[in-house]
This record gives sequence, C-alpha cells and structure tokens, in this order.
Amino acid sequence: MKRFIKSILLFACFLVVMYPVLLVVWGEYVSFDALRKNLNYPLGGYGHMYSRIHNIRNLKNVDILFLGSSHAYRGFDPRIFSGYGLRTFNLGSSAQSHLQTEVLLRRHLGEINPKLVIYEVYPGTFSSDGVEASLDIIANDKNDLESIRMAWTQNHIKVYNALIYGFYRDIFRKNVDYKEAEVKGYDKYIKGGFVEREIMFYEPDEYSTSNWNLDSQQYAYFENNLLYLRERKIPVILVQAPITKVMYSSFLNNKEFDKKMKAHGDYYNFNEILELDDSLHFYNSHHLNQNGVEIFNTKLIEILLVDYEWLFE
Repeated sequence: MKRFIKSILLFACFLVVMYPVLLVVWGEYVSFDALRKNLNYPLGGYGHMYSRIHNIRNLKNVDILFLGSSHAYRGFDPRIFSGYGLRTFNLGSSAQSHLQTEVLLRRHLGEINPKLVIYEVYPGTFSSDGVEASLDIIANDKNDLESIRMAWTQNHIKVYNALIYGFYRDIFRKNVDYKEAEVKGYDKYIKGGFVEREIMFYEPDEYSTSNWNLDSQQYAYFENNLLYLRERKIPVILVQAPITKVMYSSFLNNKEFDKKMKAHGDYYNFNEILELDDSLHFYNSHHLNQNGVEIFNTKLIEILLVDYEWLFE
C-alpha cells in the first residue's frame, strides 16, 4: 500500500512539472484550433484590448475613465469628449464582467488617475461567467497576482491554461515585438480606447420576453468596485448605454434593475432618456453605430455640463 501511495505521489509531482511544459509546447507549436479547445490565448483578439492597454503607458490624470463591456469601448468616443475639453480613457473590454473590472481597476487606476469614473452597467454583465474577458485580459495585459486571483476565483480550465501560457510568454518576452493592426475587419481603433465600427444598420428582429438575471457573486464584485473607487474619493456615475427598443422591451424587469442601480448613487439609463431608432442608430441589437454614438455621447455631455460642471473648469 505504501508503495502504491508513493507511486501516486511521484506521478502527481511529475504531472505538476510536466503539465505546464507540455502546455507551452502545445501553445507554441500546435496551430490547429480544433486541437486547442482548452488553450485560448487571444493576443490582439477581438476588441483591440492590446492597443488599449498599451495606450495607458503614456496616460496620466484624465478627466473621465470609462469602465465596462463592449458597450463601453464601442459607446464612449474620446474624440467627442475632447471637443468639450475633456481628456478621457476607455478601459472597457469584450464581455467584461465585474470581476475583470475589479482586476483592471486595481492594476491601472493609479496610472490613469481620473477625476471621474463612468461605469457602464449593461445588465447582461451581471450574469456573465467572465471567461471570455479573462482570456482577453490575460493575453493582452501584464500578468501578476491579480491574474492568479482572477483565475482562482473563476476556477475554469481555459483560464488556468491561458494563465500558465501567458506567464511563459511574459517571462520570455514573446509579445514584446507584437504590433496590433489599427483596422481589423469593420473595426478601427481610436486612441483613447474607443473602437469605431464601420457604419452599418440593424434590421430589427423579434425577441421573446425574459428577465435579466443578476448573479449574486458578480453583484458583489460590482459593489466592491464601487467601494474601491469611493475609498479613493473618485466620484462614480453609473450609465446604462442604449440598446435597441426591440431588445430592451423584451426584458420584463428593467425597472427592478434601475431601482438596484439608483440605490448606488447617480445612475442614468439612456434607454429611458433617448429616443433612438433601431434601424438608424444601431449596427446590431445591442451596439450603437457611429450615428448613435454621437447622439448618446452628446446627451451624456449635456448632463455632465449641468450635474458635473466642475469637470469643465
């Protein structure tokens, strides 16, 4: 029996050493996606996260920091805000759940040092598992103790594998010469964290009714993020960016979600503030096209001029 236990322990030690080695070899030399289902390392992937993170190096003391999902990095255009004398930066990322927001805040808030944070609160992010966003951050940002904590919290094989491979690439500086293309397909990266979509128009579809589901753990991360910002005396505005009427009206608990957000301070639901046209102002069911972005941002700035006039001094 002792011999058997000893063999098991030796084999376990062998696996601990060999698994990362084999994973790195697999990542470096196997390019066929079907053979890499559990090793996803999207360097320069969808959403221009690599460019956004590397913009931070030359960034200090902005007026507004935007946080949130793709509704943030596709919804807040720094060029429009700069027309009013505001320096902004967009730290949104694809499918960013509140766990990833926490990681990015703890990692980069000191560098950016904003006067105000606008936190985009798309209800769908409260039910996301955040795996896609974790992979995006691991591949396109530095990896540190925050990455380990994020992986441990999610406890997902894809995140663990990406993290091991990511540390390898960081240690051996494998990404140092990587340059992300400014234009990818229909998307163009704009300095300051925004991604401009080539103008397209949504063809409205039908949606069956449902409810937004708020995961208690994601909601706890959200509250922790607000506490973290307020402890640093940085004011926060919560904003729900507009989605199409056909999609928004299919959810039966919008008012309940609004009530929860209002309990945390200043909150603006632009689905209720703006009258946008599904066909003219969106390129899909829940993302604005550039025409919609300009209307949305202009209205937000009007609100800031009244309620946060000190930003413009």
